[in-house]
Amino acid sequence: QVQLVESGGGLVQAGGSLRLSCAASGRTLSTDVMGWFRQAPGKEREFVAAMRWSGGKRSYADSMKGRFTISRDNAKNTVYLQMNSLKPEDTAVYYCASKISDYSAYDSWGQGTQVTVSS
Repeated sequence: QVQLVESGGGLVQAGGSLRLSCAASGRTLSTDVMGWFRQAPGKEREFVAAMRWSGGKRSYADSMKGRFTISRDNAKNTVYLQMNSLKPEDTAVYYCASKISDYSAYDSWGQGTQVTVSS
């Protein structure tokens, strides 16, 4: 398994930006897929973005395309989520997750970091 620790959440005004970080330790194979998810109060957890440690194709939820960017620093074993043009509806707890491949389920999760966007 992978141990994941998120950071970088906070309070920001609408239109602002935040960068979340997810530090990984343990298994970090090049084939591993790293994902960001979020869960707002009273709502189900939803997919935000994902990419492999090896780079290549990135995937995003439609509502985040053009505003959010996922990236990684292999030397630091850290995945980032750059969030721009934030909206109040982006308020949620953001989680980092990991899985072995595109075809498996996410099996490691971080503790989450709160993002609050004020209007």
